Amino acid sequence: MKKTLSPMFAALAMGLAAAAAPAHAQGVTGDAKAGANKVAMCIGCHGIYGYKASFPEVYRVPEISGQNEKYLVSALTAYRKGDRKHPTMRGIAGSLTDQDIADVAAFYATNGVKEGAADLPAPKEPDAKVAELLKKGACVSCHGDNFSKPIDPSYPKIAGQYPDYLYVALRSYRDDRHRTWGRGNPIMAGMAKQFSDAELKAIAYYVGSLPGQVMTVPEPRFK
Repeated sequence: MKKTLSPMFAALAMGLAAAAAPAHAQGVTGDAKAGANKVAMCIGCHGIYGYKASFPEVYRVPEISGQNEKYLVSALTAYRKGDRKHPTMRGIAGSLTDQDIADVAAFYATNGVKEGAADLPAPKEPDAKVAELLKKGACVSCHGDNFSKPIDPSYPKIAGQYPDYLYVALRSYRDDRHRTWGRGNPIMAGMAKQFSDAELKAIAYYVGSLPGQVMTVPEPRFK
């Protein structure tokens, strides 16, 4: 499913991404091997396939292996700064240094990734209603072809992500000022605030149904 990007929107999004890039990332290089020794606080949720968080509501935690490294750095930095307000993730990210964040991101970006993993089957086309919602939100303008090739690595791959997580994430961007689950991001807030809960859920469940590159790599002790 190839979509045409809006050049104006894409240029704006790229500019905002550059402006929002975490300053600490300058000069900090992630080490995946070092990161493997720093994920003890992560594997209890992200190392169990289908693991469900219970706060602030029940949903599956995101699959983060194979995710863009730069996005993972950005997300962890946002939790540490408080731009993302989830208490558990804020507590974990707050304990990490810039180097820790870079190393953890490098580990998960490569964890379980195999040669040829970028080759995905063609996705199913959305129905007319969902197609209109995706067009209204200009989702492909940032997340790229088939929602697996973002125009900038600071944006996430979202195809194949757990639909219930995507729905909660979209609502968190829409409810950006909520003290428990809000997420501060001007691009995503502008998109999400256009939609009702039902419309956000329709978007999330379509994108989550697509073939994607993100995955959960089970921690051996939890198999």
